[in-house]
Amino acid sequence: MARIAPLAPPYEAEVEQSLRKWMPPGVAHEPLALFRLLQRHPELASRMRVLGAGLLAHGELPALDREIVIARVTARSGCDYEWGVHAAVFAPLVGLTSEQLEATVSGDPGHPVWSGRQRALIRAIDELHDTATVSGDGWAALAGHYSAGQLLELLVLAGWYRTIAYVANGVALENEPWATPYPGLPGKP
Repeated sequence: MARIAPLAPPYEAEVEQSLRKWMPPGVAHEPLALFRLLQRHPELASRMRVLGAGLLAHGELPALDREIVIARVTARSGCDYEWGVHAAVFAPLVGLTSEQLEATVSGDPGHPVWSGRQRALIRAIDELHDTATVSGDGWAALAGHYSAGQLLELLVLAGWYRTIAYVANGVALENEPWATPYPGLPGKP
């Protein structure tokens, strides 16, 4: 059980309206537990929604690379909640394979499922996770594939999903019932 319970229906009108802004139109799922949790602090939630939506829908990074960053950051942070949501919803849309998803959890940057560009991306995420910086060699490898704007976005994206991992893990948020199971958890594939 989450340490802070997400809001549950029926929602007050303004909460309902805010939750609709978080979810894409026509989605069959109830608003995510993370979004319902954040609505416990509506002002914070509204500020977070703008950045989160901007990173997902209006970024310069290729969508596949964005999802690799998100999967690796959440995997390295042990955030099975957010990893599972993105694996279920976004990975299929951008062509992230089940082997690649597995490698975000258990593989190193040299895993054979990754292209050269993707290896540079994974290596940089691992360095950021471990040291809060990217080495000179890691940066040079990234800069060979990405523009300055994309590099900045990559850093913000990684930091954003580290923040999301802190929130979800900190409150012990329960996984969405439809999310992709996180590899290696007891009782899960």
